[in-house]
Amino acid sequence: MSANGAVWGRVRSRLRSFPERLAACGAEAAAYGRCVQASTAPGGRLSKDLCAREFEALRSCFAAA
Repeated sequence: MSANGAVWGRVRSRLRSFPERLAACGAEAAAYGRCVQASTAPGGRLSKDLCAREFEALRSCFAAA
């Protein structure tokens, strides 16, 4: 398998596991979504690292799942 094929194989593997990981991390995904939604609501301002704590919790959960 070429180097490019190996990369796409890893990407496909991660995409296949996404539904299970999302199901396992539903609370973290919801918390991150609420933070982003509140930041983009009228009058809200989404800026870098505004939801970093929630994102890091989601990222950690995905890595552990």
